[in-house]
Amino acid sequence: MNVQSNLYTFIYATVLVIVVALGLAFTSISLKEKQEANIEKEKKQNILASIGVECTRDEAVTLYKEYVKDVYAIDFNGEKVEGDAFIIDLNVEQAKAPEERQYPVYECEKDGEKIYVFPVRGKGLWGPIWGYVALKEDFNTIYGVTFDHKGETPGLGAEITTKEFQSQFLGKKIFDDTGAFVSILVKKAGKADPEGEHEVDGLSGSTLTCKGLEAMLYDSLIAYENFFKSHKK
Repeated sequence: MNVQSNLYTFIYATVLVIVVALGLAFTSISLKEKQEANIEKEKKQNILASIGVECTRDEAVTLYKEYVKDVYAIDFNGEKVEGDAFIIDLNVEQAKAPEERQYPVYECEKDGEKIYVFPVRGKGLWGPIWGYVALKEDFNTIYGVTFDHKGETPGLGAEITTKEFQSQFLGKKIFDDTGAFVSILVKKAGKADPEGEHEVDGLSGSTLTCKGLEAMLYDSLIAYENFFKSHKK
């Protein structure tokens, strides 16, 4: 065959594409189990981080069993429902009407104190943001948080992952004195009242990311309001 012909070029390109596609498919299938295991470990690591337990991914497997005492899903009314809460995909659930969603709850215990952890998910400036909020047994006071993102700007919106930013949320409250759900406001940098129970300082130059995080907290946590109030009683 004439290697200078269009037919040769077409056949060569076709064979090359098929070989590469088969190679990628094989690699993806062979690594799928490891990828899923790493995702599971990272999820457990993040849940533990929200209650102040720092560990590696591998350590998270053992520590998760030590600190997480129960995991279950609830409906919009705050009632338990059947299903594996750990594998619930918030991205999928958020596409449904609130009344049709399932909401995971992680009951933890640390230093003799019961802590409840709730996943949150929303939109930042450049893509999804997510995390976990841990509440004390009063279902009002924040015990800890952890946030992550897909593509926020390094040095700006990406700073939501830092301890300095996240530590502001400790001790803040999501209900006001009248019992109304207010969540947490993320103010402009330096504008939050240090004594305010419902606000934290945002990040300089990251207004949209911070407002996205504020909306994420409100939208995600208000879905648990019936659960919070029924357990407070």
